[in-house]
Amino acid sequence: MSKAKVIVVMPAYNAAETLVDTYRSIPSDFVDQIILVDDGSVDNTALIARTLDIETIVHPHNAGYGANQKTCYMEALRLGADIVIMLHPDGQYDPKIIPDMINAILDGKGDFVIGSRFMPPKSALIGGMPRYKYIANRFLTGTENLIMGTQLSECHTGYRAYSRRLLETVPFLRNSNNFVFDTQMIFQTNHFGFGFAEVPVSTKYFDEASSISFSASTIYGLSTLWTGMRYLFHRWGVVKSSLFEPARKKQHPRRLEEA
Repeated sequence: MSKAKVIVVMPAYNAAETLVDTYRSIPSDFVDQIILVDDGSVDNTALIARTLDIETIVHPHNAGYGANQKTCYMEALRLGADIVIMLHPDGQYDPKIIPDMINAILDGKGDFVIGSRFMPPKSALIGGMPRYKYIANRFLTGTENLIMGTQLSECHTGYRAYSRRLLETVPFLRNSNNFVFDTQMIFQTNHFGFGFAEVPVSTKYFDEASSISFSASTIYGLSTLWTGMRYLFHRWGVVKSSLFEPARKKQHPRRLEEA
């Protein structure tokens, strides 16, 4: 791949106060296009995005974090992206590592690149991560590594890069419309045999940064554990799940002739 087309996608909800600063921090020399999907914001997120060099799509109502990502990835694939980078527009993650994420895919280190807040291990706490989230992240990531046989430093970052090949293989449209979408992508990537790469990222926690409530975090944690069980049940042949079935099934030759 001599020149990969890189598209940054930003799933947005009420990001008006942080969008401009995030946009200006993106290393434009490495990115061909930026897409923002506004998931029914009640502020001026879409209006501000349209004043910038950003393709803007607006959901008519709030559909959920996972649903937002589905729109992001489908549009990026439609526009011919070879590499898709998901960056939250809330300013929490540092856009300056985007070249490192791109290179990890181009160098064959992995088709799924994780912007890890735990490289080095306690850097997330230094960046201001609440301690209860730190403990929950460590527990869930450890459990997921045990289930998948991986050694990832973090499974719950919202900063990710995907190759086109992965997005065309993993059936992400079958995933949840809510926050567990991210976890399902992790397990699907492992199930379909794609490799992971990790790049350290610094983070900032502040009032304008997006965050889910304690109750939503609890539901997310339980959903993560349930996704891990579904993964194991599917692998063991106990209960098959559409999350881990191929996105495209070959049509029977006789059916092709009849068609």
